Amino acid sequence: MTRDKTRHMTRYIRHAACFCALLLAALLVNATRVQVFEARSYDDNPANRRSTIARYGQPRGDILVGGEPVTGSQDTDGRLRFERTYPKGPLYAPVTGFASQIYGTTFLEHTEDGILSGTDPMLSGFPLWNDFTRAQSPGGHVVTTINGAAQEAAYAGLAGRKGAVAAVEPSSGRILALVSSPSYDPGVLSGNGAAVERSWAGLNEDPDKPMLNRAIRQTYPPGSTFKVVTAAAALDAGVVTDVEKPTHSPDPYRLPGTSTSLVNEATGCENASVHAAFVWSCNTVFAKLGVRVGVADMAATAAGFGFNDQGLGIPFSVAESTFDVSVDKAQLALSSIGQYNTRATPLQMAMVSAAVANGGQVRPPYLVERTTRSGGATVATSGSRPVRQAMYPSTAVRLKELMEDVVREGTGINAAIPGARVGGKTGTAQHGIGNSGTPYAWFISWAQGERDMEPNVAVAVVVEDAEADRGEISGGGDAAPIARAVMDAVLNS
Repeated sequence: MTRDKTRHMTRYIRHAACFCALLLAALLVNATRVQVFEARSYDDNPANRRSTIARYGQPRGDILVGGEPVTGSQDTDGRLRFERTYPKGPLYAPVTGFASQIYGTTFLEHTEDGILSGTDPMLSGFPLWNDFTRAQSPGGHVVTTINGAAQEAAYAGLAGRKGAVAAVEPSSGRILALVSSPSYDPGVLSGNGAAVERSWAGLNEDPDKPMLNRAIRQTYPPGSTFKVVTAAAALDAGVVTDVEKPTHSPDPYRLPGTSTSLVNEATGCENASVHAAFVWSCNTVFAKLGVRVGVADMAATAAGFGFNDQGLGIPFSVAESTFDVSVDKAQLALSSIGQYNTRATPLQMAMVSAAVANGGQVRPPYLVERTTRSGGATVATSGSRPVRQAMYPSTAVRLKELMEDVVREGTGINAAIPGARVGGKTGTAQHGIGNSGTPYAWFISWAQGERDMEPNVAVAVVVEDAEADRGEISGGGDAAPIARAVMDAVLNS
């Protein structure tokens, strides 16, 4: 009897032990499911504040210009402890963007968020261990290509007027300046209080659009600065073989198939050579030249410079600059002088100038030199980028000479820098209904220091609301002095 009870008791214990083992196995399976397979969905759930609190529980890494941070972090002692600060916010807003606890991130704060927030696995020496412990690496740093002196010169030159400046190093594509005006302080969006919401509403309702990055996200008719592209297409196609030869161009020039006549602001444009027409910016000569080149060759050359490229990123996206390929001859004539549907960002026009300065080669522009850990060790560097040949090297040589003559004796004399080689091209782009709006003043240029082997900087400047009377507005008067200040800053830094 006792032996039977013992046997029954042993069987019950075995059953209980098996049941407990099954419960433990189910618990482990469920824990694995939650912590491994469904961890991402829980992390991404808006109701889960744990990751948000952890994100702002440590200082954010910095964005650097010339080795110095242009961002910072402020300890608020709040639940979301650290807020982003911007010591020179309006100056660098087109580069940094903002990092807001309510509205997210933009520009470098967005594309490099993993490095800056410390969540990028490359920052950890033991990423699998960090995944297991849920530890977060300290925020890393982003080293930019920006030249601080050039950035300040561009910002001061615009002086709050609507417009933008982009400057690049022709031989590498490094972006040296990226300025948009009017600007704003990204720091007013950093926190999560009512003041941040009021600032957001005010910035979005501002008719001057201070948060619009005009250097890369706004396209403009490039006006006569586009004549660099038209001249390159004509020389490459063999339509022009001698830039000193008369072009047999009438003044005014009747647009093909229409009764509309195109006129010039400059004088002496009838039958002018390409050289004279470029230096004094004759619309009639280049409109006729574009028609002679034809849509196919004009479009191919424009594409070589970067027009109609939807995929440009620096690393954040850049608005597409466009050259319409579905045009008749009259529309092609206007497109060839930077009107009709031809549109370009200031960065794109800086690339046009850089291609001339770099022997016809276009180097894709980039803004991040390298990323580092918090201690300074390099995480990643900007790799080599494919080069594109926008025009023949011989064409680039001729265009360099033409652009130098614009500054030496033509419409761009305000860009001259003593002791330096400077080339430029002015532009005045009409816009508005019946061209009633204040014309945009353009200037694109490049400069080479006295002791330098090659050009160091290429610049594009656009001023939307130039202060001169309409008849006096020109790229040479309003935009060239800004370009000169930027180029001078690079040459002397």
